[in-house]
This record gives sequence, structure tokens and C-alpha cells, in this order.
Amino acid sequence: MPKITADIVIAGCGAAGLFAALNLDASLECIILNKSGINMSSSMYAQGGIAAVVNFAESTDDIYQHISDTLTAGAGLCNEEAARVLAQEAQDNIRRLIDMGVSFDTMDGKLLLTREGGHGQNRILHCGGDATGLHLTKKLYELASRRENIRIINNCFLSDIVVEDDGADGIIALDADGKPCFFEASKIIVATGGIGGIYEKSTNPPCATGDGIAAAARAGAVVSDMEFVQFHPTAFVNPDESGRYFLISEAVRGEGAILKNKYGEAFMKGTHPLAELAPRDIVSRAISCEMKRTDSEYVYLDITDKPKEFLKNRFPTIYAECMKNGIDISKSPIPVMPVQHYFMGGIRTDINGRTNINGLYACGEAACTGVHGANRLASNSLLECLVFGRRCAVHINGDNTSKRKIGEIVADTSDGELDFDDVRKTIRRIVTSACGIVRSERELSRAKLLADDILRRLETVQIKTKEAVEAYNLVQLASAILDSCIKRKESVGAHYRID
Repeated sequence: MPKITADIVIAGCGAAGLFAALNLDASLECIILNKSGINMSSSMYAQGGIAAVVNFAESTDDIYQHISDTLTAGAGLCNEEAARVLAQEAQDNIRRLIDMGVSFDTMDGKLLLTREGGHGQNRILHCGGDATGLHLTKKLYELASRRENIRIINNCFLSDIVVEDDGADGIIALDADGKPCFFEASKIIVATGGIGGIYEKSTNPPCATGDGIAAAARAGAVVSDMEFVQFHPTAFVNPDESGRYFLISEAVRGEGAILKNKYGEAFMKGTHPLAELAPRDIVSRAISCEMKRTDSEYVYLDITDKPKEFLKNRFPTIYAECMKNGIDISKSPIPVMPVQHYFMGGIRTDINGRTNINGLYACGEAACTGVHGANRLASNSLLECLVFGRRCAVHINGDNTSKRKIGEIVADTSDGELDFDDVRKTIRRIVTSACGIVRSERELSRAKLLADDILRRLETVQIKTKEAVEAYNLVQLASAILDSCIKRKESVGAHYRID
């Protein structure tokens, strides 16, 4: 297969991968593999903003409160060192973004800050009201495209990570025509995002099929916290044409929106001291219970007490999307329900993004630094992309290990046929049923047997196309997630066992 050599190969073109590339030394040749083109990544759909303590002199907030809120949301299972790094380096990375030309929302020359679930202070910066991820990734992509040492290859899909005895050696990918090619490098950063494709309902784009996590695991990387799958409490009830569920940002509740059942009754008071702004796992379970109690398919998010102009300016994306679906949020409540949103687990790394494989790094949602523990604090995700994406780059900048040359890569496949689209639908149905907001060992064990049976069948057929690799990745990760859910007997954070 064709071979291309570089110093670093980054799989993933969201906020984490792009920011890592932009912080690499200009003397290092970097290739970014972008699976789905320039207009598709989970980062682009991040609405709320970036959590950061920035106005020390003018606020009662400080990094210690940010750390405390992160640890509390993580239900005691966070890596405290990672949480401390996240909060301490937030302001510096925000300044870097501002210097790069990222336009955060301001008023009278000061950064506008809002509050989201689990935060004790207003510390969420945002762009374009509720389009932070889109503005951020658009600017980072634009800057990366201009760098002479960075080459972005669109519609190029990570298949496998190649590892020799002394560490990472490169990536096998499928190009836009589905033909395999080998990208040789002694430094690899996996920044491929989450696992939303495992679920029937998710806020993730269709490209989020856990490719980097699965490939890293096959290469021998350790994965952790696979049972911790976060559901966002408030997604709009109707999916778009791609099947993705539109997120109604937590910032809407931060501005005073109230959750109500079909009878117009508010139900979050008494559930948690923070009511609508409780951590996401608590709000999701409360909504799920209310839906079951009232025999409803959804609940309502009511922010009709705010003026129309305020809502149009503060939440332009949400306002427009709801209007497109016939709902004026200044006059009518929004029908919402919990859907899969974020993955706290992933490839285990240290605070510099290093895995147990020499030369293999991970950052963003694909990585598991332990910073989120059992439940991610709102708007810590984009911050994680920045802080640990840059840390990957800084560590690589200080490592002078030369590139290794290896022999020809030969794929060895056996005969067999399988309907991979059917495999994907089946595994999504299995995981959605057993591994949702509430879980039981009986359902998890049954699902694990079914997933393992599909995995055994996949191991007897050719895995050569993008569709086949995606299906294989989803089943592989489903089996690992279900196994972790079975092993963790207690309820904690996003993992809630009814038994």
C-alpha cells in the first residue's frame, strides 16, 4: 500500500486534534487525518461553551472552586491531579485562543460568562451565543490549514494503529476511495472523539463510532472507565436527517429554564439542591423517572418567561432550530428527553496524553485522563481538548526520538460475508436497551452474550471497508463497555444500577 512519512500523525480533526497540531513545533511535520471532511466533528456541535476561571480580580470564583465542582460532578472518581491541571491551565489556553483570533462573546469589553449544571459560579465562556464549538473549530481549522508544517487530509478514515516492539510506528487508513494507505510516524495522537454511534439516540454526529479507541485497544493500549457513558438531559425530541439529536444546551437552564412534565408541573425541586442545574446524571434520571411516571415520551423545558429578543440573541442556534420545528421558545416550552451525549471512558493516558505504548498519545473525548471521573462537569469537555491537546504537543516537542522505518504492511483476511449495516443496527439496539440511564446485571449480562456472539462472527469475515471497520469497532467497544458495566456493582455517577 502507499506509504507517507511524517513526524506526527493525528487522527481526528476536532478541537483536540487541531489544537494539538497548532501547538507543535513548526519544525515537525504533522499530518491530520479527518474522517468526514471539514464540516463534521463532535466539537462543532458543542453549544454551551468552555469552562474557565478567567476574571480573578473581578470575581469571587477561583480555580479551587472549579476543581471542587469537577470532583463533585465526578462522584469522587476523578483523577485529582488531572482535574487540577485542567483548572490551572484553563486561563492560559483561553488567552492563547484569543490571541489566535477566537471571538468570545463580550459586553463592554469584558468576557461574558454564564453558568451551567454542576457549576457553583458563572465561568462558562461562549462564542456566537450557543455556537461555541462551531466558532472554535472553524478558527482552529483555518489556522491549521495555513501552517506549512501541517497537512490535513480530508475523508481519510483510521483503520488500525501499527505498533512494533519499541512503540508506535504509524496508522493504516482508508482514503476517500476506500483504498488502504500507511502513514508512518513514531508519534501518533488519537483525537477521534466519542462512541455515540453505539446508541440509537445520540447528540453525536454519525461519524462518532469510537474508531480511535477501538484501534488503540487492538494495538495494546489500556482503556479505562468504559462504563461511564453520559446522557444529556435535554435533547430535542426529533432527530435531524442524519439521525443526530439536537442538543438543547445546559446554558438554557443556566439562564433560568424550568423542566416541567406534560401537566405543566415543575419536578426538579426537591430532587437536588441545584434543581435544574444538578449534575447531568441526576437530571437525566429525574427526567427518565418523570417520563415513566406520567407515561410520556418526553418532558418540557420552559423558558417562556424570557423576552424573545433575549432568547434570539443568547441562543440563536437553538432558537432557529426550534423555529424550524414549529416551536417559538419565547411562547412554547421545548419538548426534550435524555439521549447519549458523552463518553468519560477511553484510552488511558497520563496528564501529558501518553498511553502505555511508547509514542502513542490520546486527547479529547477519545482519551481517559480520569479528569471527568464518573460524570463530566458541563463545558469541561472543550477545555479538556485544549489543555490536554496542548500537553500532548508540548511533550512531543521535547522528545527527540527519530522516526523508525518498518517493513511492508500486509493485510491477512479470511473469507466470509456479513451485512454490516444490520450488525450496526443490532448492536445499537442491544446497547441502547441494556446500557442506558439505568442498568441491571441481568440485562447487561444478556447483552454481553449477544455482543460477544456478534464479535466472534465478525472475526471470521473480511474487514476491509469503512463500513465494516466501523461495525467492528462498535461491537468491540460495546463488548468492553458492557463488561465494565457488569463489573462495577455499585451505582456511581453516570453508571446507575437499579439492582
